[in-house]
Amino acid sequence: MRPHLCFFLSVCVLSPATFGVPPVAYTGATALTTAADGGLAPAAGVHAIQVYRANRTQPAHRDGLTDTYVHAPMLAWWRGHFYLEYLSGPRDEHEAPCSTSLTRSLDGITWEPPRVVFPSIPLPGGGFTLAHQRMGFYTAPDGRLLVLGFYGVPPSPNDGTGIGRAVREIQGDGSFGPIYLLRLNARQPFPGFVLPYPTYTDAPGPGFVAACRALLANRLMTAQWWEEDQLDETGFYSVRGKALSFTRRPDGSVLGIWKNALVATTADEGLTWTEKAFATSLPNNSSKYWLQRTADNRYALFFNPTSRLRHPLAVSTSSDTRDFGGLLAVHGELPDQRFRGGYKNMGPQYVRGIVEGNGSPPDANAATWVTYSVNKEDIWIARVPVPISGTVNAPVSDSFESDPVGALPAGWNIYSPLWASVRVGADGDQGNHVLVLRDEDPYDYARAVRIFPATHGLTATFRVLARQADARFEIDLLDATGARPVRLALGDDARIWVCHEGQWMDAGSYQPDRWLQIGLEIPVSVDADRCAVTINGKAVLSRAAFFTDPVTTVHRISFRTGPHRERGYGGRDLPGADLRVPASIFMIDDVTLSPATQSAR
Repeated sequence: MRPHLCFFLSVCVLSPATFGVPPVAYTGATALTTAADGGLAPAAGVHAIQVYRANRTQPAHRDGLTDTYVHAPMLAWWRGHFYLEYLSGPRDEHEAPCSTSLTRSLDGITWEPPRVVFPSIPLPGGGFTLAHQRMGFYTAPDGRLLVLGFYGVPPSPNDGTGIGRAVREIQGDGSFGPIYLLRLNARQPFPGFVLPYPTYTDAPGPGFVAACRALLANRLMTAQWWEEDQLDETGFYSVRGKALSFTRRPDGSVLGIWKNALVATTADEGLTWTEKAFATSLPNNSSKYWLQRTADNRYALFFNPTSRLRHPLAVSTSSDTRDFGGLLAVHGELPDQRFRGGYKNMGPQYVRGIVEGNGSPPDANAATWVTYSVNKEDIWIARVPVPISGTVNAPVSDSFESDPVGALPAGWNIYSPLWASVRVGADGDQGNHVLVLRDEDPYDYARAVRIFPATHGLTATFRVLARQADARFEIDLLDATGARPVRLALGDDARIWVCHEGQWMDAGSYQPDRWLQIGLEIPVSVDADRCAVTINGKAVLSRAAFFTDPVTTVHRISFRTGPHRERGYGGRDLPGADLRVPASIFMIDDVTLSPATQSAR
C-alpha cells in the first residue's frame, strides 16, 4: 500500500462570506499518496506531450541556449498555431542572464525549435536582467497578437524593483516585430540608465500602438501584472495578487484565483473587485492554479493538490464555480530531475491554459489544452478531453486503423517525452496501423494507458511486438488508485516475465520482430485474486498468477518502456542526461478489454 497524506483542509480557511465573496470550495474527500500520481485515477484520454527538453551540452534551442532552468510557460492559439513562451535561465531560479523563449506548433504534438523572444539586457555596473512573466500573450481587438515579457533585476525579478514590461508583435509568418517598452516600473533601479528599446508610442505603426493602448486599458489583463510592478503608487491596479487566473461565471461576473488559493470576483471587468479570501479546502503550496470554462459549460480547476509538493498535476470540475469536486490526475508522472539547481521544485507545476480572448484551437469543443513545466527544466503541454471524466463506460476494442499515422489515439492516456515518443505508426509494408512506443531517453520512458470500465472479472487480449530483445517493456493492470495486481514484462534478456505474488516468474522466451498474442483473464468472483496469462494461446505458468497488490477491481492497462517508478528524485546532475541511448521500439495492436464471462482456471 502506498502511504497516504492528508493534504486537504491544511489551509487556514477564512469564510468568503465574511468579505462578500461567493464561496469557492473543494468539496471532495480524496486522500493522496506521496507517489507521483498521488494515488489519483487519471482523467481519461489525456495526451501529455513534452515540448522542450533542457539540454546543457547539445541544446535543441535555435539560439543555442544551454539553460537548464526552464519554467513558467504561457499559451495562446493564433492563426493556425499554438504559441508557447517560457523562461530560460542558466541553472538556478532567479539566476541571470535569464531570457524569455518562444516556440510554436500546428498540432500541439510537434514543436518548432524555440527562439529567444526577449533577450536578457546587460545592466550598468555588470550583470544582466532576469526575465519574469505572469502574462504571455494578448490578442488585440484588430486581431494582431502581442507577446509580452518582463525585465526584472537580481536578486528578485518580481518584487517591484525591476525595469518594466516589454512587448513585440508576432507576425503572420511567426516572425517577431521590434521590441518596445510597454510600461516601466514606477521605481527604476538604475536612474539615468538608457534602455536599449524605445517605448511603444514611438512605434511607426498606428495599429500596433492602438493594440498596446487597448491592452493597457484592459483591467482584467493588466491585473496579472501587479506582482512585478507592486511598488506602483499611481492607482493603476485595482486588485493585488500573484499569478491571477480568471474565468467568467454563469451570472456574467468574473471569478479570479491567485496563488495561495485566494479568490475574488469582479462585476465590472476588473475595475473593482471584492476583497480576496481563501477558497475553502484548496491547498496552499505557492504553485499556480488555472481556472477556465470548458466546452461543456462546466469549469475546470487545474492545480497541484497538496499543501507542499508540486505533484501530481490534477483537475477538479464544477458546474457553477462554487463547488469543485472529482479530483483526477492530469500529469501523474515524475521523472528524475536531470540537472540540479537552486529552488528547482520537483513536479508538473505552474499550469497555464489559454486566457479568454487568446484564441481557440480547432478542437476547442472537444478538449482543453494546458501547459506546465516539469521539475523546472522541461516544458510540457496536455490535451484534456471534455467532458473531463475518470471513467469509461464501454468495453475497449482498439485497432488504431482510424487513427492517422503520426497522431495520438483517442481514448488513450499518453505520456510522450521528446526522446521517448508515443505515436500511431504503420507496421511495415502492410500498412497496418499500430501504436508505437520508441524510447531513446536515458532517464525517462514512453507510456500508453487505456482506461476501461472498472470491473473485477476481466478478459483482455492484445498483441505486442518488440524490435529488439535487449530492452525492457512492462505491462500492468491497475486499479483506480494505481495499485498493480497484474504485472508482465518483456525483459532485456529476451525472456517473458510474469509477476506472481511479487515474484517474477520466467514465462518463456520472445524473439524480435515477432508478434506476441497475449491474453489475461481475471475471474468474475470478487473473491478471486489471480489472473490467467496466455502467450500465443498457451498458458505460460503452471497456474494463474496471484495478485501482487490485492484489489477489488481493475480500471486500466498500462504499457511502458521501462520499470515502474513511484516518483523521481532531484538535486543532482545525472551523467549522460544530454545524450540519447540506442532506441528501443515496441508496438501494440488489437487491444480488447471487456468484462469476463467465465472464471479463469
